[in-house]
Amino acid sequence: MLETLKKWIGESSRIVFFGGAGVSTESGIPDFRSVDGLYSQKFDYPPEQIISHSFYERKPDYFFRFYREKMLPLGFEPNVTHKVLAKWEAEGKLSAVVTQNIDGLHQKAGSRRVYELHGSVLRNYCTRCGGFFPAEFVKDSDGVPKCDCGGIVKPDVVLYEESLNQNTIEKSVQAIANADLLIVAGTSLTVYPAAGLINYYRGNRLVLINRDATPYDNRANLVFHQSLGEIFSQL
Repeated sequence: MLETLKKWIGESSRIVFFGGAGVSTESGIPDFRSVDGLYSQKFDYPPEQIISHSFYERKPDYFFRFYREKMLPLGFEPNVTHKVLAKWEAEGKLSAVVTQNIDGLHQKAGSRRVYELHGSVLRNYCTRCGGFFPAEFVKDSDGVPKCDCGGIVKPDVVLYEESLNQNTIEKSVQAIANADLLIVAGTSLTVYPAAGLINYYRGNRLVLINRDATPYDNRANLVFHQSLGEIFSQL
């Protein structure tokens, strides 16, 4: 199977990589849904509730405490998967990375065409004046991070109950629809609308790489139930 994947990569010039939390776990960033992920840990409220828009509005102090502790992955480095994808883009083989991650590691590895479905912790804006703030500002603030104008500095990440950025969705759909090879990796494919984007792929080279089975396994042309590092270190 790996030889088939290598052959397809060699023949492709419009590869699209669609990735989830499993891409970053090998850089040391915990995911949400694994056995030892965020959803398995104990908090006063379920994580889904804490990272919802209504909770952010109702209890911003608690939201930011949780956000700093569990969702602000600074100081991590790209792993082999990030680096191989950046290399493919530089070689003109990869047309886009579509990611559910918010850590910015694809860009740190050198990828330029990255569509971040759920936003990025590296972008933070004042909700009153629109001023930009780096992630370190939020990390080093006490309580609710505030701009000089008095507005809350909110991370540019998509919370539950918030809509995905329409422009990002459109570019992702276009890239996936035009792909000659779609590699979907490190995602359980259970979070919508993001998971539904792979339905726009029209080709017959759909590759799924995920430790656990996904609802789309039976529709893929190649399926690997292995870690991404195992696969990408051989590519």
